[in-house]
Amino acid sequence: MDDRHQTVTIVMIEDDAGHARLIEKNIRRAAVCNEIVGFNNGAEALEYLQPNGTEPHPAAHRPLLILLDLNLPDMSGLDILARLKGNEHTRRFPIIVLTTTDDSREIEKCYDLGANAYITKPLDYDNFSTAIRQLGLFLAVIQIPEMA
Repeated sequence: MDDRHQTVTIVMIEDDAGHARLIEKNIRRAAVCNEIVGFNNGAEALEYLQPNGTEPHPAAHRPLLILLDLNLPDMSGLDILARLKGNEHTRRFPIIVLTTTDDSREIEKCYDLGANAYITKPLDYDNFSTAIRQLGLFLAVIQIPEMA
């Protein structure tokens, strides 16, 4: 198979199991059938994305899109974002921040660190479902850069 036509794998870093299920459900509802690899903490996600601290995991040589929660139990999503965007091997991974924080300074910090999009998770179920459904529609049409 031509590497340029591989499907994008979605890496979801979300510690709230309910949010993770809702995100996946609404991505599927938007007819996005891509593989979703889930992690509930930052350390496991980084081990998958950068097992030796710098080089990407062999599985990460295919196109990836990362959905990143900022409030994780073991580390800040900002630290993960900075580490991935600051590394020549992983800086092109598109990262969409999904978090309940709508603090303008934190949003700005995410974009400064290289986030590709920032979505505030509404605290009410219907609004959250709508936001995630829209994300699913976005994922259905986004073009992910191929990895070198």
